[in-house]
Amino acid sequence: MKRGHIYFHLHLVSDSTGETLLTVGRAAAARYESIAPIEHVYPLVRSMRHLDRVISDIEASPGIVLYTLVERDLGARIEEACKAATLPCVNVLDPIVDVFRSYLNLPATGKAGAQHALDAEYFKRIDALNFTMMHDDGQLPENIEDADIILIGVSRTSKTPTSIYLANRGVRATNMPLVPGVAMPQKILDAKRPLVVGLIASPERIMHIRQNRLLSLNAADQDTPYVDKTAIAQEVAYSRRLCSENNWPMIDVTRRSIEETAAAILALYDQHRYGKTKEPFA
Repeated sequence: MKRGHIYFHLHLVSDSTGETLLTVGRAAAARYESIAPIEHVYPLVRSMRHLDRVISDIEASPGIVLYTLVERDLGARIEEACKAATLPCVNVLDPIVDVFRSYLNLPATGKAGAQHALDAEYFKRIDALNFTMMHDDGQLPENIEDADIILIGVSRTSKTPTSIYLANRGVRATNMPLVPGVAMPQKILDAKRPLVVGLIASPERIMHIRQNRLLSLNAADQDTPYVDKTAIAQEVAYSRRLCSENNWPMIDVTRRSIEETAAAILALYDQHRYGKTKEPFA
């Protein structure tokens, strides 16, 4: 736990995986400085017996309760328990489902975990993840046109985690490290279908990450161009020049999370697919 933070219990009760509640809860908590939730996640709550055990845990550690329970009896039960314990309780999806129902004039399915169905989109994500894991860190596919997105950048610009995040969105991503003096593979330069995006960061940021990397590996030699600020600045300049020469968009990841970087890349990818002008995000 971080010193100086105020902690509170956040109970997330779901009849599915609980991922939606985690995202919503963390997004809301991030609005408050020096406040941090102690998360209690209860996935796959689909019976009254299971819910009663959850309620016992909530009563033992009172706090905010967020839930997504499709079964009305379960929703009514947790609302009743929270009211008796004077705890705030919110059904996260109900207001949104009500808007959909009002606009579409159609009833909701009432099926727990429907968003995780084994449909075509699910298998597309699995295929993309397999592709990305097989073609990480310069392991380019035999046919570069099989990729949707190619990320390039110097070491420690978050190419791999960004590629994996994109794969979870169904995008077949590969990535290529940039090393000054080492030529870019010709098939990337000739690629027509994939979108090539350069990831850059400030030399200070890259230096800090690389120093921590060496420390984690117990590297004895810290006096190396790998962590030299001047050398890193030259790497970044080379990266910028390469992207400019090839009209590849660049994204500065210095202060961006993986999710924010991926969102910017996906926006560029939509522009790329539909023939719109690509603007740099740096």
